[in-house]
Amino acid sequence: MTTLAFIAAGAAGVWLLSAPGGGPTPSAAWRRASVRQAASTAHPPSAPLLHGALAGTAAGFVGWIGAWTLFGGVVAPTLAAALSAAIPPCAATQRRRRRAADAWQAWPRLLAEIRVLVAHRGQSIPVALFAAGVHAPAGMGPAFSEAARTWSLSTDFEASLRVLKTALADPTADAVCETLLAADQIGGVQIDARLRALADAAQAEAAARSDARAKQAGARFARSFVASVPAFMAMIGLSIGRGRQAYESGDGQLLVAFSLLAVAGCWLWAGRIMAIPVRKRVFLQ
Repeated sequence: MTTLAFIAAGAAGVWLLSAPGGGPTPSAAWRRASVRQAASTAHPPSAPLLHGALAGTAAGFVGWIGAWTLFGGVVAPTLAAALSAAIPPCAATQRRRRRAADAWQAWPRLLAEIRVLVAHRGQSIPVALFAAGVHAPAGMGPAFSEAARTWSLSTDFEASLRVLKTALADPTADAVCETLLAADQIGGVQIDARLRALADAAQAEAAARSDARAKQAGARFARSFVASVPAFMAMIGLSIGRGRQAYESGDGQLLVAFSLLAVAGCWLWAGRIMAIPVRKRVFLQ
């Protein structure tokens, strides 16, 4: 029981390392100031890599201890450590996908705000875009802040949109930026209609993706539940027959290793077939 408690504490520590920072939600003004400060300061890329390496090492250590406690030997704990070390990168990928989903959900609201600022308050499209970007989600804030900084320094809307597209790397953002650039360069009395059509298209895409994720909720829960069943069966096996001695044998280690690879393979395969397709980016230049 003491070892299992140690494993649980280690798993909690790994989750704290791999999860984003918690704590109270900062105010909007403080967050915007932090974004501006972060955009104006060049941060070396070594900090996220070091954080990921530490999280992966901690996860691998906890996986090795847990597998050794259950199965003993060397083969099974080593394989479990390698698979556990891959958990933090997978969690980071999931967070990036959630931020992309937040971006898809935010574009209709941002476009509606841009349309109001342009059509009803008489602001230019660049000013309206960066004013609306202040209210963008946290994942999109640094991109809008850097693009606004480029605009304030050069007043080159095309270059500013290029910075925004590069930072967001999203097909919806590409289409929005190209449409806004064309509307700003061509002008005309149909800008409001164009912005409304663009907002409707973004809203339809966001609704379709939300509906697809909602329909997959049951399948995703079943995926997580089924993946946890072999671990409970392995713990129950400790009390049957020779228990841990059977796991420590050569045949037992090979069977445990095969089971770990089968569970990991099925988890990845299920994730691939449930992935919602993402539109390809066509406005890369």
